[in-house]
Amino acid sequence: MRTRFQQGLDELKERLLEMGGMAEAAIELAADSYRKRDGRLAQQVFEREKMINQSERAIDEMAVDLLAMQQPMATDLRFVLAVLKINSDLERVGDLAVNIAQRSLDLALEPEVEIPVDIARMTTAVSTMVRRALESFLSAKSEVAQAVLEMDNIVDRMKDEAFINLVAQMRANPDKVRSYLDVLLITRSLERIADHATNIAEDVIFWVSGADVRHNVRFSQEPDADAPRGH
Repeated sequence: MRTRFQQGLDELKERLLEMGGMAEAAIELAADSYRKRDGRLAQQVFEREKMINQSERAIDEMAVDLLAMQQPMATDLRFVLAVLKINSDLERVGDLAVNIAQRSLDLALEPEVEIPVDIARMTTAVSTMVRRALESFLSAKSEVAQAVLEMDNIVDRMKDEAFINLVAQMRANPDKVRSYLDVLLITRSLERIADHATNIAEDVIFWVSGADVRHNVRFSQEPDADAPRGH
């Protein structure tokens, strides 16, 4: 029974990483749809979001079945709980990629305007956060997860700077408010994706160390006596 349970944990981890890959791809496709003003890329985001939703449901069912199969030890229980929470965060990343794609479709219908925001740079930072958060889950390394938490402040500053610049453009060019508002909503969605990457990193730290680091609670990197064995 224990071997079967361990196999289930391994499969659960693999499925979650697959979903993470889909979420990463959705972010990149959404950003490309904005950059290229390409509605076909936006449609690909919508299709990928359906796949992410299906994956979320399957992972939830797998996790619940594992909990029903056996009363897990402390680390295994934390792992399954972390998977459930990360699963939800990845689903929200897919939703936010759809938001970006929708705003990109709107922008493609409007005349091009000069955008005082480096969306490409912000997207790169956000995508890096998601990728490193998933890497921390794959490697079970809390120090990698901690680095993701520290990156969130950078994205927050980018969003704040974008807000100031875009509002200034709206005031100076009232006839172009709609386009600038779409870009503002894109930066907001990117900032929210960064928040979900932060949530994933916090859940990895909880799994690995048993520490709750939400709300800037400090944690120790001393190894847990019941440390994860790399599911």
